[in-house]
Amino acid sequence: MRTWQAEQMRPKRVGRREFSFTALALLGSASIAIGCGGAMNNPTSPTTTQSQGQNIGFVTANHPMPHVAVISAEQLSAGNAIVLDISNGLHSHTVTLTGAQVTQIAARASVSVDSSTNTHSNGAEPHAHTVTFN
Repeated sequence: MRTWQAEQMRPKRVGRREFSFTALALLGSASIAIGCGGAMNNPTSPTTTQSQGQNIGFVTANHPMPHVAVISAEQLSAGNAIVLDISNGLHSHTVTLTGAQVTQIAARASVSVDSSTNTHSNGAEPHAHTVTFN
């Protein structure tokens, strides 16, 4: 058992949801622009990753606890309209894609859509994110 001195900082514990989002972003090699409080920053050019048939979108103006947009292989092959929940555990957004857009993404064409405009969990800063798939 490890004890900590009062002046030592304890390591931050990461919850399962935060770990899953981070692991998905890292393992999928998704490019995610990290911002703070919904503020825009200068992200690199949007890129996405296809991993095991899924497509992970690039989310602009993201947060330290990022939103992640993933279209599953099944959704891509079905080609139907979908609504993705890109909640980050603190607040939510949705991304709506038409069947035509899903078909374009499956064919590796670039498609950009804006998420819903929502506030942070404290009710502040209504904002949206642009998500690019390709």
